[in-house]
Amino acid sequence: MAANTPRSGGRTPWLYLAPALVVLAGLLAYPIWQLGLISVLEYTQAQVSGGEPTVFRGLDNYAELLGDERFRSVLATTVVFAAACVAGTLAVGCALAVLLTRVRAVPRLLLMLAALGAWATPAITGSTVWVFLFDPDFGPVNRVLGLDGFSWTYGRHSAFALVLFEVVWCSFPFVMVTVYAGIRAVPGEILEAAALDGASSWRTWRHVTAPMLRPILTVVTIQSVIWDFKVFTQIYVMTGGGGIAGQNLVLNVYAYQTAFASSQYSLGAAIGVVMLLILLAVTLVHLRLLRRTGEEL
Repeated sequence: MAANTPRSGGRTPWLYLAPALVVLAGLLAYPIWQLGLISVLEYTQAQVSGGEPTVFRGLDNYAELLGDERFRSVLATTVVFAAACVAGTLAVGCALAVLLTRVRAVPRLLLMLAALGAWATPAITGSTVWVFLFDPDFGPVNRVLGLDGFSWTYGRHSAFALVLFEVVWCSFPFVMVTVYAGIRAVPGEILEAAALDGASSWRTWRHVTAPMLRPILTVVTIQSVIWDFKVFTQIYVMTGGGGIAGQNLVLNVYAYQTAFASSQYSLGAAIGVVMLLILLAVTLVHLRLLRRTGEEL
């Protein structure tokens, strides 16, 4: 009996996870299978309407995709844009987390409520509000800045900047709350010792607090990478589907346009598979770091 106990105990967690695994398999496994299947076929509007037979192309769609200069350009743009969003989110989130530790209870509560309100706002709602705020003719931001008539979405860089601001606005609360909880868990004696040694606030954060928060910062960084790499709604709504002549395309929007606007469903599916593999690699790094640090989400 004693020899069977560990084996039985090892099966118990899987029994509890079984209902969730079944649901996830139904919601994720079949769509991923269909995505991969379409990506290796010749699947255009002609095949959808039944006018031409479906042809198996193997990896030809991926070869065509990787040989496409526009795809490589959009991929590079996506990586740079996601990196900027992650950097901005971490900077704002960490700064406000430190601020929360230095203000009184009422301002702290108000800041938390305001941040959580931004976090809870649906992406399409937040994007629409930001478009109105920066409207060239009626936007209050342009009036305050004295930029009446200036269109933020006309230029490539200004449009990306506007979307970046919105992404940071709706993403920083997660970083702020998580880092704030980590700071509160740092022993006060260590911070007091740093203050007695004459360390400034910046040096205390850099040499004391940040190293102790490295596991938490790693988690929120990778989580932000996953979120920001697959941004779709903000780009699509705020730039009108990718900007003038596609100057503000990211991979998600490019896949949508390729599949549904150009009816190249197989190439759109191939883009989706490439994104899936990239995010899967980031997720595996995430899990490995979690196991290494012993942190649990």
